[in-house]
Amino acid sequence: MIPIFISAGDPSGDIAGSNLIRSLQLREKNIKFLGLGGRAMRELGQEQIVGPDKLAVLGFWEVALKYLFFRKLMLETVSLIEKEKPKAIILIDYPGFNLRLAERIKRLHIPIIYYISPQIWAWGEGRIKQIAKLVDMMLLILPFEKDIYDKTGVKNQFVGHYLLDDIDCKYIKAPYDINSHQIALLPGSRPQEVERMMAVLIKTADILHRDKKWRFVVAGVKGKIDYSKYLAGTDAPIEIVKGRTRDIIASSRLVITSSGTATLEIGIIGRPMVVIYKTGWITYMLARCLVKLDKIALINITAGKKIVPELIQAKATPENIAGEAQRILNDHELSQQIVRELSIASDLLGPPGASQKAAEIIRGYVNC
Repeated sequence: MIPIFISAGDPSGDIAGSNLIRSLQLREKNIKFLGLGGRAMRELGQEQIVGPDKLAVLGFWEVALKYLFFRKLMLETVSLIEKEKPKAIILIDYPGFNLRLAERIKRLHIPIIYYISPQIWAWGEGRIKQIAKLVDMMLLILPFEKDIYDKTGVKNQFVGHYLLDDIDCKYIKAPYDINSHQIALLPGSRPQEVERMMAVLIKTADILHRDKKWRFVVAGVKGKIDYSKYLAGTDAPIEIVKGRTRDIIASSRLVITSSGTATLEIGIIGRPMVVIYKTGWITYMLARCLVKLDKIALINITAGKKIVPELIQAKATPENIAGEAQRILNDHELSQQIVRELSIASDLLGPPGASQKAAEIIRGYVNC
């Protein structure tokens, strides 16, 4: 068996990692996948050091609270790599852990391939020097990242976005029903996100329900999260549906979503959205000092302009969110314009086939 180590620590990384594993398996069945990942990667046979639920931690302070867990995990991970001597190390996003891991295993002279770059364009380019010392190949999923890496001499290749391999073609630029009365609520995929976002989303739905015109669907993820407990006291018609996020997005007039990869997913499907973001106070204050961007939604960053509104931290109140939602819902031309601009932005992500391209490059390092 050919051992390949893959480290992915969040739900979007699990999607990218599972598509990559499938593409690698198409050409070579004799591969043993091990490392860190989510449920989808585990179902494809990855031998995982810990359960996926323990990895999805968001924010500086939240990670600090789990310092002892991550310290132990790092030691166990390095020990496993030393023992198994994989043919390649594939790091998927998750830079807080993965870059530290790369530092500790570089001495083993195993090819280190980074798939989904850390957000150097958000945090400043200081990390590039670290990446240049540690990473043998950077596989990029966002088009504007290539210029940044080319200027600094880091070996890289733009492969396109893995979501275009994962989203069913019937949803890509799906026809937009301007007469739909459904509004989708996406609180995020991590328990921390859901805890912060659900209350404000439900209160937003209460405000919008004053028109007696809209029905709401919470796009939940499968697992142990109890979404129903947040519905106590609301009169708004809110349904909770798990595991059908793309279908919910496609059938909606508008999406109110947490910031993250979901904004690209919604953009590829082509639905107007209001993007919101809330995090812990300490994490937010640290991010304000460090982040160099005037946009947070990945679809806006890809487009190079604010196609859809963003409401961050204190501005993400039910009143403000409902106001932005009503502005879009009440203006059909604005809604159609947003759909057109999202279509243009999603084209920048490249054609489908990112996972296959990434797999071919990785095979070159593994010699299989």
